[in-house]
Amino acid sequence: MKLPPFEYHLAESVEDAVGLLGELGDEAKVLAGGQSLVPLLSFRLARPAHLVDVNAIAELSYITDGSGCEIGAMVRHRHAELSDVVRAEAPMVAAALGFVGHAAIRNRGTVGGSIAHADPAAELPSVLMALGGEVVARSARGVRTIAAEAFLQGFFTTALEPDELLTAIRFPPWPASTGWAFNEFSRRSGDFAIVGAATVIGLGADGRVSDARLVFSGAGSTPVRAVEAERALVGEAPSPELWATAAEQAGAELDPPADLHGSSNYRRQLARVLARRSLQEAYDRAKGAP
Repeated sequence: MKLPPFEYHLAESVEDAVGLLGELGDEAKVLAGGQSLVPLLSFRLARPAHLVDVNAIAELSYITDGSGCEIGAMVRHRHAELSDVVRAEAPMVAAALGFVGHAAIRNRGTVGGSIAHADPAAELPSVLMALGGEVVARSARGVRTIAAEAFLQGFFTTALEPDELLTAIRFPPWPASTGWAFNEFSRRSGDFAIVGAATVIGLGADGRVSDARLVFSGAGSTPVRAVEAERALVGEAPSPELWATAAEQAGAELDPPADLHGSSNYRRQLARVLARRSLQEAYDRAKGAP
């Protein structure tokens, strides 16, 4: 299917890109990996008057460590998935990227593009929320950082202003005695998940749960945190019974949408199963963490 007409702009620097976005406003869309935008254009679900291509901006393709992990917006999924820095500093990110589409898609798709697209069934937005990450947005007006839960606002909707470019994603330092797990269920390998679960468990010196995060994809218009289930975990002694109780609580908190892939009740039950499995896996990793 042919794309709708648009004017193409190749940005050669971040300054060039934000200048174009400031000039063109909401008539423009940013083209990064194109794995989501190009199909939307093909089906006429998006009809921007202008495309701002940021693929030539080398300064957005980097991964740094130190105090946590920072990933430039133009880093390809496959690069981040295989990065030793990401695996050490934000291991859940690397694991979740293995569920994104197929290798050909990950070779082209970008970390920043996936998060800016804000598909509630996608892997990276839920991981960003579970890890307490933030994004960096830049415009001609300046630079601002936005926490994950403030950034992700609804179906394909973020806090980015029309003149802003997402330039980086930041994940905080990995705490001691903390474990993680990422699980999802899809009809076929490479499909969007019907439900996914991003989980973090921290252990205190007494061996009890000191921190917990349970974030579900495919369960709402954004990734959904099961806040009451998290509260039920903190301060408790880890056990399979605790995981089962928290999983039931998490399922009760969710009100997932229904579609041709499954009813709301089906998604809720999947969330319970994935939560129980993920909590055990996260705890097992936390026990072995320094």
